Amino acid sequence: MMRQTRFFGMLKGISPVCLLVVCSFIAQVFPLSSTVYPMSRKEHVEVPENYGGSLPLYLKKVNLAVDGQANIQLVGNEEGLFGIEPESGILYVTRPLDREKQAFYTLQVIAKDEDEQPVSDPVTITITVKDENDNMPVLTEEVFSGILSKGTKQGTSFVHVSAIDLDDPSTPNANLQYKILTQTPRQPSENMFEINSRTGAVFLSAEGSSLLNSSEVSNYQLIVQVKDLGNQSLGYRALATVEITIVENTWIAPSPVLLQENLNVTYPKIISQVRWNSREVHYSLKKNFPQGLFSIDPAGNIYVTQELDRESQAEYEIQVFAENQDGMLYSDPLLLLLTVLDENDNMPVFTQDVYQVAIEENTAKGSEIITVKAEDIDDPNTNNAKIVYEILSQKPQASTGFSFHIGNETGIVTLQDSALNASAVKQYHLLVLVADLVGHEGGLNSTCTVFITILDVNDNPPVFSQTKYGPFPFPEDTEVGTLITTITATDEDEEKRFKSIVFAVESGNEDRTFRIVNEPPNGTVSIWLEQELDYETVQEYLLIVSARNEEKLVGKELDASSTATVHILVKDVNEAPVLTKKKYEVSILENVEPGTLLLTVKAADPDIFNAPSLSYSLRNDTLNWFSIDEYSGEVKVMKVLDRETVKDIYLMQVVVQDKASPSMTVSTDIVIHILDVNDNPPYLVGDYSASYLCTPQREKQSIIISAFDQDGAENSIPFSFSLANDPTHQRNWRINIINDTHAYLIMGISWLEPKLHLVPIILKDSGIPSQTQHVHLPVTICLCTTEGQCMQEVGRMEGRPTVLSAVSIIVGTIGAIGIFLLIIFVHLSLLGANKKKTNKACDMMPLQSTA
Repeated sequence: MMRQTRFFGMLKGISPVCLLVVCSFIAQVFPLSSTVYPMSRKEHVEVPENYGGSLPLYLKKVNLAVDGQANIQLVGNEEGLFGIEPESGILYVTRPLDREKQAFYTLQVIAKDEDEQPVSDPVTITITVKDENDNMPVLTEEVFSGILSKGTKQGTSFVHVSAIDLDDPSTPNANLQYKILTQTPRQPSENMFEINSRTGAVFLSAEGSSLLNSSEVSNYQLIVQVKDLGNQSLGYRALATVEITIVENTWIAPSPVLLQENLNVTYPKIISQVRWNSREVHYSLKKNFPQGLFSIDPAGNIYVTQELDRESQAEYEIQVFAENQDGMLYSDPLLLLLTVLDENDNMPVFTQDVYQVAIEENTAKGSEIITVKAEDIDDPNTNNAKIVYEILSQKPQASTGFSFHIGNETGIVTLQDSALNASAVKQYHLLVLVADLVGHEGGLNSTCTVFITILDVNDNPPVFSQTKYGPFPFPEDTEVGTLITTITATDEDEEKRFKSIVFAVESGNEDRTFRIVNEPPNGTVSIWLEQELDYETVQEYLLIVSARNEEKLVGKELDASSTATVHILVKDVNEAPVLTKKKYEVSILENVEPGTLLLTVKAADPDIFNAPSLSYSLRNDTLNWFSIDEYSGEVKVMKVLDRETVKDIYLMQVVVQDKASPSMTVSTDIVIHILDVNDNPPYLVGDYSASYLCTPQREKQSIIISAFDQDGAENSIPFSFSLANDPTHQRNWRINIINDTHAYLIMGISWLEPKLHLVPIILKDSGIPSQTQHVHLPVTICLCTTEGQCMQEVGRMEGRPTVLSAVSIIVGTIGAIGIFLLIIFVHLSLLGANKKKTNKACDMMPLQSTA
C-alpha cells in the first residue's frame, strides 16, 4: 500500500510521453473487473513471468473428488491461456504470461454430469504471475529543473527527480534508488547537493548550505542515476538531468499594515505580499486570529476576508510560512504585524443607568457628593475615547441655577448650595450627559440619572415632660419583676431614627436593684424591680434617669430637660428568719454516746429594728434520735444510733420560728452521715435443706455456702470461712474459698455415714476489731443413684390404710352389691300380682332399701 501511495504521488507532473505507459501499468496491476464465483474450495498457484521453457507448463493437480465420469469445465479462461486434463485433473498454461499485462488470474474448476449438474464442490484457483525484472525505470520528465533561493535551509528539498518502473512494486524489481553522479560546475564544492535515495528529493548539503550565499555560481547541472533492484549491483538504470538556478533570497518580512476597522470594501482584500523563489512552494498562515480571518494564495498574496473590529482585537501578529511539497520549511517564518485603526463607533456608556446618594442637610458647600463614571471602548489614545461630563437638568430647579456642579473630566458631583433644607426639598433629580470627541460636534453621547436625597440631621435633644416623678412607695417584700413606673420623653426631630430615644440610669442604681426597659420608637422607659428590696438596708431610692437619641446630636448639647429624677420609697415588712446556711451536712459514728453535740444551727431576724425572738425545733426526726435546744439551736444525740437501720444517711429538718409572728418560719435540711462501726457478725444466708453430698464421695460434688454482714463493706467483706478446731471435723470436711462472700464445702474423706451431719463453721468478717459467728450447717450425706440422685429410706405414709381396714372395705362392697341384686329380683317376681299387691309391694321397697 505504501508503494502504491508513493507511485500515485509520483504521477503529479508526469509528462504526456509517459502517460500511456502509466495507464497500462495501472490496468495491469489493478484490474478493473474480475469474475465473482460462489463459495468454493480455494487454491493458489504461482507462475513465473515470461516463462521460456517447453509448453504447456503444468501447474498443479486439481482434486475434485468425482466418482465416475464427469465433464470438467474451466470457468474464467476466456483467452484460452489455461487448460486442464480431464483424466488427470492437471492444470496447465499454454503460453508465457506477462505480469505487466495482467498480474492475477482467477479460474474456477467445475465438474458436471451429462445433465450439466455439478457433481462436486467447485474449486477456485488464483494464479499469480511472479514478477521478473523486465522493465527499466522511466523518468517522468526529460529534464528536471528547480529554483534554489539563497537562504534555503539545509535538508529542505527544492526539486524532485521521479521515475516509474512497471515491475511489481512489492518486489525489489521496482525498488528505485536515486544517486547524484555528477555536479557541474564543481565550485565552490563538488558536494553542494544531496539527494534522498528513496524519494529523489534534491536538497542542499551541509557544506552547500554554508557556501551558497557567498557563491557566485548561478546555475548547476546534476546527472542523477535512477536504478531498480534497490541496493543490488544489478538492475536497469536511467539517467536524469537536473537544471538548478540559484536566485537571491526574496523572503523578506513585510512592512507593518495599518487597517481601518469596519472598512467597507470588497472582501477578500489584499493587505500584503510575500515571495519565496522556488517552483515547489506552499504558503500558510498561523498565529493569533480566528480561523479564516486571513488567507494567503499560491502567489504569496495575503488577504483579510472580512471587516475587522478594533474593540475585539486591536493588533494581530501573523506568521507566514514557506514550505516545500514535503511540508518542510525553506526558511524561518516571517512576521506580519497588523494594527487595526480606530473608528468612533462606540458611544460612551455610564457604568450605571441610575446613581443614588444621600447627603445631610448641613453638608458644607463644595463637598464631593458622588462620582459618576462612563467608559468608551474606542482607542484610548484617540479623541474617540476622550469623554466629558455635563449636567443637562436639575429638578426641582434652584432660583440661582444648579445646586450642584460636575467635573468636566472627572465626573465628580459637588455641592454648590450652602443652604439645603430637608423640610423644603427631600430629593434632587439630575440628568447628566457624557460625550466623546472631547464634547466636540459629531461625537457620540449617553445620559444617566442621579438622585440626591437630602437627609434630616439630629439637632433636637429629647425632653422629659417633667423633671421629677414620685415618690412611689413599695413594701420591701414586693416581688421581683414588678413594674415601678413608666416615664416618657419627646423629640421634635422628624426622622424616626432621630426621634428614637435611649434611656439610662445615671445614678441611684449602683446595686442594680432596678432594671430599665427602653422602648426607643415610643420614647418611653419602664422601670422594673430587678432585686429584692430590703428596708433594713435601704429605705429610699433616687434614680437619675437620662434621655439620649441613638443618633449623635448635631449642633446642640444636652441640658437639664433631658434628665429626670424618680423617687422610690421602701416600706418595712415583718420578715421571716434567715439561716446562715441553707443546708447542713455532718458525719458521726453510729456508736457515739448519747448527749454528744452534733451541730449548731444559726439563724437571724432580718428585722434589725425589732427585738430578736427566735425558737428552734426539729421536724422529721422519725426515730427520735436527736434533740435541739429551743434557744441556742444546738442539736445533740439522744439515743444510740444504728447505721444498719437507716442505711448510712438520716434526714431531718430544723425549723426556726419568729415568736412575734408565728407564721414567719424558715427551715433547713440536715443530712447526717452515720458512719459504720463493726457491730454485726457475719451469718450464712440461703436455704441448704435440699443440698446433699453423695457417699462414697463423687468427683466435683460440693455445696456452695454464702455469708452476709449488715455492716458496711469496710467492716464486712472479705469473709473468712473455716472449720471448728476439731480433728474429726478437720478430717471429714474441707472448705475452699470462691470469692469474698462464697465458699465450697466438700467432703474431706471418700466415705461418710449416710445421715444428717452438723458441720461446725466459723465465719469471720474483715472489720477492726473483727466479728466472729459459729454456725452448725446441717448437711445430708446419702447413698446416690448412678445419676447422682439421693436415695433415702421411706417410712410409713401417714393415713395409709392397714390390712384389716382394707379387708373390711372389700367385704362391705360385696355385701352392698348383693343387697342391690336382691331388690331387683324381688321387684321382678311381683310384676304379675294385682295392682293392690303391686302398690303394697311398691310401698315396702323403700323401707327395705332404707334398712
